[in-house]
Amino acid sequence: MSETTIPAELTDEAAALDAADELRGLRDAFTLDDVVYLDGNSLGALPRAVPARLADVVAREWGQLRIRSWEESGWWSAPERIGDRVGRIVGAAPGQVVVGDSTSVNVFKAVVAAVRIAQERGAHRDQIVVDEATFPTDGYIAESAARMTGCTVRAVAAGDVPTAVGPRTAVALVNHVDYRTGRLHDLPGTTAAVHAAGALVVWDLCHSAGALPVGLDAHGVDLAVGCTYKYLNGGPGSPAYLYVAHEHQPRFDSPLPGWNSHADPFGMAPAYAPADGAVRGRVGTPDILSMLALEAALEVWDDVRIEAVRAKSLALTDFFLRCVQRYVPAGRVQSVTPAVHAERGSQVALRCADAGPAMAELVRRGVVGDFRRPDVLRFGFTPLYTGFAEVERAARVLADVLGEVD
Repeated sequence: MSETTIPAELTDEAAALDAADELRGLRDAFTLDDVVYLDGNSLGALPRAVPARLADVVAREWGQLRIRSWEESGWWSAPERIGDRVGRIVGAAPGQVVVGDSTSVNVFKAVVAAVRIAQERGAHRDQIVVDEATFPTDGYIAESAARMTGCTVRAVAAGDVPTAVGPRTAVALVNHVDYRTGRLHDLPGTTAAVHAAGALVVWDLCHSAGALPVGLDAHGVDLAVGCTYKYLNGGPGSPAYLYVAHEHQPRFDSPLPGWNSHADPFGMAPAYAPADGAVRGRVGTPDILSMLALEAALEVWDDVRIEAVRAKSLALTDFFLRCVQRYVPAGRVQSVTPAVHAERGSQVALRCADAGPAMAELVRRGVVGDFRRPDVLRFGFTPLYTGFAEVERAARVLADVLGEVD
């Protein structure tokens, strides 16, 4: 379909939606260009506040204050301070989120600690239930945690977790949003079902935090993990976070008892004594440069309502699906992302026989999504900086590309 044959009503609608968007001013807080960037579910855009903040950290806090910055610049308390910032976004009261390490390391800590808590309730709890479509690392770590704790792993569809858990279940590890399809799973209902079975739940929030309300405290979640480089825009390799609900903190027995989580870290005692609170989730020396870059990135959230983010996310994905339906030749793509709002995250995944070469050509033409083998085009919508005109343009370019790619 050539651009000259595109009907005007969708471009006009996009302009009207952009004009009415209460979040539209936030786009200026990011470093962006003319590229339609729909891969924020893999790596968020750079917030403009980060370079100057990081330059100050390097030149003044490290370059001039040096070791004094652990106290004078607040380096030592950064994991908890920034954790509380993340907590506000995912619905956690202060003192329950600690930032540090990678998502993979935090999954390991959370799952092993959850099994240990569950087995205090009864040694018969020897099963870890996992989402069978989970991001691969979660599955690998669940297997390792099972070997370490004498458990077995049972993989089931995420939607079947509520009926799969039982008297032998120690913990269920579930992704809030499926990374491949964008399906949003039922966090409140699944959490309640796992608790009814006497087990604990660990939620992976990598593809939901910063895109939709999570409500960890409101829904009684036990533990949760997530990354910060997607919708939270923390930068490549930015530290992840670990949520431990207040009620579990006294019994949180980390399999990685590093010196940073010791009750008296500078006492250098040979025996480990855990600190109180979320500090138990720390391990070694914090990665200060990337952590403070994340702190600057999170400033954009100070006056943002997560409900407004969710409303725009759904509007963006609805509009994209309508544009695709209108522009793309019939039969060339099939959405594998649920149409029902309650089951959709903030991305759209389209099954396409030519997905690999099609995405390569889309990127060449200035529309950046990503390709998941064997046949999925994946487009992520970050409400803080994605506009409706960009969405319409992306669908239009996709139609052109699929009209040319055999």
